[in-house]
Amino acid sequence: MMTDPAVIESLVRRAVKAAMHSGAGDTSSSPSPLGWVDGRPNLRVSISARHCHLTDEHVEILFGKGATLTPEKPLYQDGFFAAAQTVMVVGPRRRMLPSVRVLGPTRNHSQVELALTDSISLGIDAPTRHSGDIEGTPGCVLVGPAGTVQLEKGVIRAARHVHMNFDDCEYYGVKNGDMMQLAIKSPSCSVTFDDLLVRADKAAKLEVHIDTDEGNACHLDAAESIELKPQDGGCKCHG
Repeated sequence: MMTDPAVIESLVRRAVKAAMHSGAGDTSSSPSPLGWVDGRPNLRVSISARHCHLTDEHVEILFGKGATLTPEKPLYQDGFFAAAQTVMVVGPRRRMLPSVRVLGPTRNHSQVELALTDSISLGIDAPTRHSGDIEGTPGCVLVGPAGTVQLEKGVIRAARHVHMNFDDCEYYGVKNGDMMQLAIKSPSCSVTFDDLLVRADKAAKLEVHIDTDEGNACHLDAAESIELKPQDGGCKCHG
């Protein structure tokens, strides 16, 4: 038996309309913002140990012609990694740190990031700067298995900061370049850190970076609660 084409078309239209209506309010398949868990940002606080960033040119000088960085361990931020390579950092009067990890990928300028105790050990008066802000900073000598590099500038104490994507920014009510506050409660050594720079990027996951001195000061491994909030007020608690 043949069916009237008009009837078939009507049935198809009704089926499509019903399917669209039933899925209109269904957000179960909508992807969560990057790094979120159970509908909210998943805050991570990481201790950023001393490390360096290198240019392609300096990688070849230090590790040999044609050398490239070899990823050894991925970092929390997608696309970044701890390389298998390390360098010796030499300061004034031949004070040195023998094995400083190189992080990848390569950059447009080489930079060494230290904690205060590291800079004291090297005899370098490294200023507190945000990554990339190296004008007027001291330099050092980098030594690799294939050669040496004299950095005229680029040694800094890395200022604490927080990576976040734009959904995280909206959640906390902040924007790129704002300052935030981090309160860490640990047994007998709770600490509140001010002046965390917001570094917003669509591909970032929520992560605070503090250095080894700061991590030891608050006994991060024993933290009972962590609170991140805009520096001028507000509150979003995690932990």
